[in-house]
Amino acid sequence: MLLTILICTVAAFVAGFIDAIAGGGGLITMPALLLTGVPPHMALGTGKLSAFLGSGVALLNFARSGLVLWRAAAVGVGFSLLGSYFGTLAALRMDSALLGKVLVALLPLGMAATLLPRRERRERHAVPEGARLWILTPLVCFLVGMYDGFFGPGTGSFLIIAFHYVLCMRLLAASATAKVLNLASNFGSLLTFLWSGKVWFALGLPMAAGSIAGNWLGSRMAIRAGGEAVRRFLGISLGLLFATLAYQYFIR
Repeated sequence: MLLTILICTVAAFVAGFIDAIAGGGGLITMPALLLTGVPPHMALGTGKLSAFLGSGVALLNFARSGLVLWRAAAVGVGFSLLGSYFGTLAALRMDSALLGKVLVALLPLGMAATLLPRRERRERHAVPEGARLWILTPLVCFLVGMYDGFFGPGTGSFLIIAFHYVLCMRLLAASATAKVLNLASNFGSLLTFLWSGKVWFALGLPMAAGSIAGNWLGSRMAIRAGGEAVRRFLGISLGLLFATLAYQYFIR
C-alpha cells in the first residue's frame, strides 16, 4: 500500500507539472494507477480527484498573472460540457478503435506543426473577437469537448493547439485559458465518480498533494519561460499520446 501511494504520488507530481504547461497529465497517472493494481473505475475516479485539485492551482497561478482570457472561456465552457455529453452518447454507439487509429495517423502532423521553431506571428490576438469569439470558440470547445467525452486522452493538449491555431491565441494564453475548461470537465467527472463511490481517498489525497505541487511548479515555469516552454512540453505530451495510442491500437 505504501509503495502504491509513493509511486502514484510521484506520478501525479510529474503529470501535474506537464499538465499545467501543455496538458496530457492523465497519460502518466492512469498507467501508474493501473500498473499498481488499482481497478480501472477506481483509477479513473481517484485520478480525477488529483487532477481537479491540481488544475485548480495551475488556473489560480495563471489567473493571478492575467493570462486567462475569461471572456473566451465563458463563451466556450458550456459548449465544452455539451460536447462532452454528446461525445459520451456517441461512445456508447460507436467503435472508438477507428478514432484511435485516425489520431495515431494525424498526431505526427500536429506534433510537427507545434514543434517547428518559429517566432510568434504578429496576427496572434490577445483576445478572440467577432466571429472567432462567437462562432469559432463555441465550435472548437464543442468539438474538443465531444472528443473528451468520446475518447479523452490528450484533451488539454488539443485545446491548446486549437486555441492557438484556430482562435489565434498566443500559446501561453491558450494554455492558461484551456485550464478553465479542463477544470470544469474534471469537476463534472469527479462528481459522477464521487456519486458512484469510485474515489479511493487514501490514495487520491496524497496524489492530489503531488498534483498540486506539480501544477504549481509547472504553471510558474510556463509563466516565466513563456510560449517556448508550452511548445516544448506540448511535444512531450503529444509524444506520450502518440506512443500510448500506437501501442493500444496497432501493437497490442
